[in-house]
Order: sequence, then structure tokens, then C-alpha cells
Amino acid sequence: MLRSIMLLRTHRGLGRPPYENVALVLQGGGALGAYQGGVYQAMHEAEIEPTWVAGISIGSINAAIIAGNPPEDRGAALRGFWESITAPHGGLIGGAWDALDPPAHGTDMRRFVNSIHAAAALFQGAPGFFSPRLPPPYMQPPGSNEAVSYYDTSKLRRTLMEFADFDRINSGEMRISLGAVNIRSGNFVYFDNRTDVIRPEHVMASGALPPGFPAVEIDGELYWDGGIVSNTPLQWVVQDRPMRDTIAFQVDLWSAQGMLPRDLTEVAMRQKEIQFSSRTRQNTDQFMQLQRLRIALRKLLKQVPTELLESEEGRLLHIAASETVFKVVHLIYRSRQHESDSKDYEFSRRSMREHWEAGHLDAVRTLRDPAALKRPHADVGAETYDLVRSDAR
Repeated sequence: MLRSIMLLRTHRGLGRPPYENVALVLQGGGALGAYQGGVYQAMHEAEIEPTWVAGISIGSINAAIIAGNPPEDRGAALRGFWESITAPHGGLIGGAWDALDPPAHGTDMRRFVNSIHAAAALFQGAPGFFSPRLPPPYMQPPGSNEAVSYYDTSKLRRTLMEFADFDRINSGEMRISLGAVNIRSGNFVYFDNRTDVIRPEHVMASGALPPGFPAVEIDGELYWDGGIVSNTPLQWVVQDRPMRDTIAFQVDLWSAQGMLPRDLTEVAMRQKEIQFSSRTRQNTDQFMQLQRLRIALRKLLKQVPTELLESEEGRLLHIAASETVFKVVHLIYRSRQHESDSKDYEFSRRSMREHWEAGHLDAVRTLRDPAALKRPHADVGAETYDLVRSDAR
């Protein structure tokens, strides 16, 4: 009965949920990033616009497009970007596949055709995104950008300028944070429009995954893809001070949970999923436990004598305590049976649309459930919501 009632609910026009901060947290995952576009589409339909968007790698590109457009144009800009970088390619077989309507059935055939598209991306690149270096890097002078990466990403700068207004990004209308790694120090850093003037180079640095893409220079330092250290920017959001009541829509492109692999292709795919999921649930669970401890500390401090609260130790504990609530809504892309380890660089138009539709459907189903947006009780302080776990109950 409850499931039937949920199916009758609409996600449209829900309006902003009862939190001070609405964060959209976007993981890296290459071609899978179209899933995040579908999630944003559903949020826009629900009239839930983020106040803060944080991204890593392809999540940074989506974040820049969202922050770089007014609400009424964001969906079209995201779709325009994904259409522009997934023009049909892959030769006769790949092109014929994209022309099929409805698509041919059969997991093996679909996996084969996807491999054709992935090979096309490896050898031809993706339009408006990256192209292979000719001559190849091992024939280039040591120390040059051409010698340390397989692809040229200069096209991406022009594409970003086409789909995102960087004056709007830096206006402060929406907060944006982009994760990258400083190559010299090995430190993980966030470029944030509260402290930095965000340029296309900051977005490109967040997605400069070696050895495919070259490092990006910013103010004399070179940066690589933030996913090398952590592929999920939730930690940056939850560590923000001062703390505010927050709901974070965490959109992951790699699932930490999966099936046992049956062949070497599935071994490679499962290895990527585990590596790039960045221990998402573990990190989230740790934060939730810490938030509950802060709530408990706040309750105990109310019983402490004033003279103790005014001590150095008391002031320190007061800073650590919290009265805020935090909700994390998980939206996780789960691979289809025909996908393989090349799914993150399989830039076919058909796969892009499928990823987008999957994100939209998952977000719609999530937003239809009142539990997804409900504030945690003040005595609890923090909760998570996962569509798949809720369905399992």
C-alpha cells in the first residue's frame, strides 16, 4: 500500500526542503557523468535548486555548468554539453548502432558495440573535450605537456566557455567547490569561489586524470584530477564552518557494492568501482557518528556549570558541539549488465542518454518519497537516505 501511494506522488513543485543549505555533491566518473545531469533535471522539476555545488573531475564540469547558468537555463546547458561531446562515432558499426530504434537486444551484442564506441574514444577522442596527441607522447621532448599525457584537452576550455558563464560563477550567487591534487606537494586542495576566482583552468585541473590528460597550471603550480586522492567531495561540505542545517544530494557514479566478477573484463570494472567509490559509505557513516557525538556533547554542555564553560577547555568543547542537522541523500549509478570497465570513456550518444535517464528516474523516485527530504530529529542530528536501501525494507 505504501509503495502504491509513493508511485502516485509527484516530485514536481516540491520546493526547497527545510534546510539552510542545499548541497549538490558530484563524484567523478567520466562518461558516466550524464547520470548527474538527469539527477539535476529532476531536482529542477521539483524546484529544488542547490545553494552549493561541489565536484571532482566530470563532477566539476557539471558543477561549473550548473553554477554558470541561471536556474531556467541550467538543464538545457547541461544537456547541450553532453550532446556536444557525444556526437555519434565509432565507424560503421557504432554509427549504425546509434541509428537503431529500438536498440537491438542482447547483452553480448550491446557489450560489443559499446567496446567499439570506447575504442573510438581511445583513438579519436571526444568532440569538444579531448583528442589524441600526434605524434604520441613517447615521441615528444621530455618535460613537455605533450610528453606526459596521451590527450590534448585544449578543446575543453572552449567548450566550458560556451556552456558556463564564469562571471556568474564568481558572482557568489551559488557556492562552487572543485577538488584537485597539487602534484608537487601531493596535497588535496579545493578551489572555492569564496576564496578563489574560478576560471576554466580550475575546472580542467579537477578533471586532469593522468596519464590520459595533462596537468593544468594554476598560479605557478600544476594540478591533477582530485579523484587520485578522493573521488567524492562530501567531506569538504561537511567540514564547512560555521555549520548550518544542510541537506546534501550526493551523486555517485561508482557503486561500492557490486557482484563478483566472472571474467577479466568484469574484474577490471569491479576494481574501478571499488577504487573510485572512495569508501563513500564508510566516510559518510564516520561523519554521521561524529555528528551524533556533537549533538550529545551539546546536550551535556547544557548541564555544565558556567565557570567551566568559560574555561579554555569549555570554549573548545563549545566549538566542537553542534545544534545543526545534516541529511545525506545518496543517488548512486549502478551499472547495467552490458557495461564493462570502459564505461567511463564510452562516449556514445545512446549510452549518454541512458545514463541521463537513469539519473532522472532515480532522482524522481527518491524525491517522491517524503522520507528523502524529511529533517532529522534534533536529538539525532544526522541521517542518510538511499533509494536502494529504502526499497529493500
